[in-house]
Amino acid sequence: MKWDWETFPEYLDALERRSRTIDIGTQVPHGALRAFVMGQRGADNEEPTEADIAEMARLVEEGLRAGALGFSTSRTVLHKSIDGELVPGTTATEPELVGIGRAMGKVGHGVFELTTDFLEEWDEFGWMGRLRRERGLPIAFTMLQSPIKQMPWTEQMAGMCNANDNGANLVAAIGLRGIGVIMNWRGTVQPFMRKPSWQKIAGLSWDEQKANLSDPAFKAAMLAEDNLPPPSVDMAPFFMLVTAAWAMQFPLGDGFSYEPTREESIFGFAQAAGKESAEYAYDQLMANDGNGMIYLPTLNYMDGNLGFTKELLQRDDIVASLSDGGAHCGTICDAASPTFLLSYWARDRKAGTIPLEMAVKRQCHDTARLYGLNDRGVLKPG
Repeated sequence: MKWDWETFPEYLDALERRSRTIDIGTQVPHGALRAFVMGQRGADNEEPTEADIAEMARLVEEGLRAGALGFSTSRTVLHKSIDGELVPGTTATEPELVGIGRAMGKVGHGVFELTTDFLEEWDEFGWMGRLRRERGLPIAFTMLQSPIKQMPWTEQMAGMCNANDNGANLVAAIGLRGIGVIMNWRGTVQPFMRKPSWQKIAGLSWDEQKANLSDPAFKAAMLAEDNLPPPSVDMAPFFMLVTAAWAMQFPLGDGFSYEPTREESIFGFAQAAGKESAEYAYDQLMANDGNGMIYLPTLNYMDGNLGFTKELLQRDDIVASLSDGGAHCGTICDAASPTFLLSYWARDRKAGTIPLEMAVKRQCHDTARLYGLNDRGVLKPG
């Protein structure tokens, strides 16, 4: 990667110099912004001073005027740095978030986007509603069904509707399928990553790892071990799903259905084969010369189906979104969401599709409506 830029306008210039086959939309990212303005204090999620907030606001305004489509921030404990620390901005308070939002409101375009754990003390719908009413700023949040969020998806939607009844006009960005983790030996996570035996070989080359994993004695020893504690308390629920939620994990292969049943889970197949679930998972990962994969939908699949998503797709206060194609490249690629909407939801879903015209409308108009684009994908004046 060439670091031939520092400011956001310079970043856009650097993108413009690159040859490409698709158009690029950019957002000013809170994490990088905070670290740039506050240094280590920003990276450590310390409270900003008024001067810090003013400078962040100025730079966001500069970025939007240069061509950014908006500003994005992460407020979930699932997003950690490579060192296991919360990414900058995770615990930002209302003065910082609203200060940035007010600067965006002066520009006349731009969407304030966030993903959040909806902790009760953060009062997300309160400050989002106040900011929207004050500045008329489009605000979109990721709306996900989660087994670990404090606020169920039904309460998230109810909170949004209540705020919108009071003039907030917030928008829920929804996922089109289970948002999860693709697990394999060489990926970021896999069910045995907290086993002492795996920790001993984690830093070896793949050839050395495969030699150990193929050894029946190594396999037996690792299966008999207890998991080590998670690296942090706040990640305990996630690691419980990764290392033990066998009924929520599914072998991933050709012809895979994104609405698999419990019988098609690691637990279901293990029962049918007369094996322990952990052993069946181990064997699945060793398939295809050690390149087997397991799909774990940690979000959007608590009911074992996507029925609630079909209901949401018919609402006017959502946008079909969440095409995560790069941020988690060691665990997932949801860059297929646009085609998944047209192929699965409008054509292939056995449990009930949506009309093709609805899928096309969602595909073509949701983002344009949110970002204020005209039919040619260009920002409308003002």
